[in-house]
Amino acid sequence: MTPHDDPLSCRLVDGGPCAEDQVLDSLRPLRLADYVGQEEAKANLSVFIAAARQRGEALDHVLLHGHPGLGKTTLAHILAAELGVGITATSGPVLERPGDLAAILTNLQPRDVLFVDEIHRLNHVVEEVLYPAMEDFHLDLIIGQGPSARTVKLDLAPFTLVGATTRAGLITPPLRDRFGVQVRVDFYTPQELALIVNRSARILGLDMDPEGALEIARRSRATPRIANRLLKRVRDFAQVEADGRVSRELADYALGRLGVDNSGLDRLDRELLSTIIQKFDGGPVGLSNLSAAVGEEAQTLEEVYEPYLIQQGFLKRTPQGRVATARAYEHLGLKPSRGAQDRLF
Repeated sequence: MTPHDDPLSCRLVDGGPCAEDQVLDSLRPLRLADYVGQEEAKANLSVFIAAARQRGEALDHVLLHGHPGLGKTTLAHILAAELGVGITATSGPVLERPGDLAAILTNLQPRDVLFVDEIHRLNHVVEEVLYPAMEDFHLDLIIGQGPSARTVKLDLAPFTLVGATTRAGLITPPLRDRFGVQVRVDFYTPQELALIVNRSARILGLDMDPEGALEIARRSRATPRIANRLLKRVRDFAQVEADGRVSRELADYALGRLGVDNSGLDRLDRELLSTIIQKFDGGPVGLSNLSAAVGEEAQTLEEVYEPYLIQQGFLKRTPQGRVATARAYEHLGLKPSRGAQDRLF
């Protein structure tokens, strides 16, 4: 997902993180005990971390998969902090050549964490080089070309690879099988998000009512990243147009100004649903047609917008295409045509 995909995100400046993302980074928890939600995953990870520390070994390689914004990057940094080791972060598309991977791996200290975001986008040549590094902690590199080419074996310090992906199905089986720990990061409940919003508000020095935190949480698409971004925008309204305190009424007003309705749907969500209903008679409609109709990339619709709409019962994926549900008609205040009624009822 790029900054252009999320209307609440900021743009990158000169290839580095912008001020908005730097503030969001400051809201990340640093310890497993402060990480809200994902209780089963946390309980298991705490055991694996404790066992690795007792044995003085590197933690087994960890694969984190789930939708964007659910805390995979945060978990990777927490793993390094709990293990008491350093962390080096990169992403799959950045590692274009085996030499790029070798430069990073040879600079890791014993038991360090290497975090690779979007690991499903690794170059297949780099992926092949990664296999012996993960299994036996060595690299097999080819130096030179033609008859003079030779293979060089480089020993590596034991390390932990933490891979994160939003599309686990695109990871090749040989790579996936080399991860000893695989964790699915799920959507959050409003109550869990309210805890995150309250914690972030304390860090930002914001006066927050419990009802205000819950109102923001309910409209955050079950995603912590969105909850924190909405919180920062609500804080602006509280500072400029109110007394600085975030009540339920102030949160409702501010989120309304941002175009986020009571169900957490934003402008593009509503446009997507209304397009299916009004232009395609409620569906089914193919993803490529829908993408062209709303002027948004198909991958963005599929990975960013559709999961929440499906989870909340506004949209269905069928073999024939996308279909708006009865709840979508009700939410938008639209009446189904005779043909749509037959499909819905």
